[in-house]
Amino acid sequence: MDNYIYSLEFKVRDYECDLQGVVNNSVYQNYLEHTRHEFLLSIGHDFAELAKQNIMPMVYRIEIDYKSPLVSGDKFVSVINVSKEGNLKVIFHQDIYRKSDNKLIVKSKVIAVVITNGRPSKPDFFLEPIVDKLI
Repeated sequence: MDNYIYSLEFKVRDYECDLQGVVNNSVYQNYLEHTRHEFLLSIGHDFAELAKQNIMPMVYRIEIDYKSPLVSGDKFVSVINVSKEGNLKVIFHQDIYRKSDNKLIVKSKVIAVVITNGRPSKPDFFLEPIVDKLI
């Protein structure tokens, strides 16, 4: 887990689990989204402030591979790497690892675009603080 540019720790809450006793598949998207928003804050971009300026980073596509389940009380780390695809797409490579054994829980690829004043725009300003860390 050392090769990521950002990490955020969580703990599974009881109500995030389904009848099978594991975290519901849809909850992982919440974890991933919260991690992206906190990552943006860490590089100087407040998601809410961007929206007020009509700058909307938006998810275009998500690919998630569920490798192993989390259960109530598990502590885990959500990590990020970032790359760029073409002129308009930002790729968030996001993984989730259980802390107790560093087991890979989720492997995901979140493709985002930036919409400015209703039109697709280059994400360069958005990536400027991390340009030297892009994969």
